[in-house]
Amino acid sequence: MQRLDGGAAIPPHLAGGIVALGNFDGFHLGHQAVVGEAVARARAEGRPALVATFDPHPVRHFRPDAAPFRLTTLDQRERLFAAAGADAMVVFGFDGALAGLDAEAFVAERLVGALRVGGVVTGEDFTFGRHKGGNVAVLRAAGVAHGFSTDAVGAVTLNGDTVSSTAIRTHLRNGEVREAARLLTRPYTIQGVVQHGDKVGRTIGYPTANIDMGNYLRPAYGIYAVRGRLDANGPDGGQVLNGAANLGIRPQFSPPKELLEPYFFDFDGDLYGRTIEVSLIEYLRPEAKFDGLDALIEQMDADCARAREVLSGTHS
Repeated sequence: MQRLDGGAAIPPHLAGGIVALGNFDGFHLGHQAVVGEAVARARAEGRPALVATFDPHPVRHFRPDAAPFRLTTLDQRERLFAAAGADAMVVFGFDGALAGLDAEAFVAERLVGALRVGGVVTGEDFTFGRHKGGNVAVLRAAGVAHGFSTDAVGAVTLNGDTVSSTAIRTHLRNGEVREAARLLTRPYTIQGVVQHGDKVGRTIGYPTANIDMGNYLRPAYGIYAVRGRLDANGPDGGQVLNGAANLGIRPQFSPPKELLEPYFFDFDGDLYGRTIEVSLIEYLRPEAKFDGLDALIEQMDADCARAREVLSGTHS
C-alpha cells in the first residue's frame, strides 16, 4: 500500500488506475460501497485501484475555528483502504491553491495531469472545485472529454436511514457508540501516543494511559467500556486489551484537563510513548464529581465490573 501526493506525478505502475474519489472520513458503509465499486472495476479491467482523500478536511480549511470533528486519521484511513483492496492512497493536500481550482482545472490538473486516471468512482452527491462547482454530471462530461470512465454510487441506507458521517458524529456526541459502530462497521477508534500525566490514577489503583484527543471528534464525555490495541513495535505488539476509560475533563481533579484515559484490566506494562488505539465499545455513564476519593474509587470499581460484563460478550 503506497501513500501518494495528489499534487505530484503518479508512479508509472499506478497510472491508468480506477480512483475512488471522496473525503471518506470514517470510512463508513457508504464510503465502503464507493471504494468497493472502484476496486471491483479495477480488478475486472486489470488496472490499479486507488483511493483519493483530502487532508486536512475542506471544512478545516474554510472554517479553521470549527470544533474537532475528524472520525479517522490519515494513518487509520490508509489501513482501512488497504484492507478494502486498494493498491494506493492518494492524499490531496487541501490548501488555498487547491481550494482555488475550479472543477475543470481540478480534473485537468489533478485527475488527468497528475494521476492519469483511467476511471473515477464517487458518491452521487460528491461535489468538488471552487464554490463546489463540480458534481457527478460535470465529472462525467469531463470523463468523456478526457477519456476516463465515471461511475457514481448511490447513498447506502441501513434500516431505512441514510448512512453518513454526519449521522455518525451525532450518534457519538450522544454517547450512542453502538449505533455509530453499526454505520462504521466497527467501533469508533481513537489512536494516540501515551503521555505522562499526573499519575493520580496509579496512587488509587487505577493507572491509566493518557491520550490527547487531537483533531478527533469529541464523543459524549463520560465512562466507556473500551478495547485497546497496542502498536506493533513492542514485544507485545498488536496485543488487545480490555478496559474502562474516562473521556472528558476529569471533574474530580483540578485543573480540568481534556483526555482519553483508558485503564486496561490485568495489564501492568509500560505504555509511555507507545502508540495505541482505543475503541469505544459502550457508553456506561456521564462524567461526575464525587464526594472524595473513596466514593470515586467505589464508583470506578463498579464501572470496571460493568465494563468487564460488556466486553465479555463483545468480539474483536
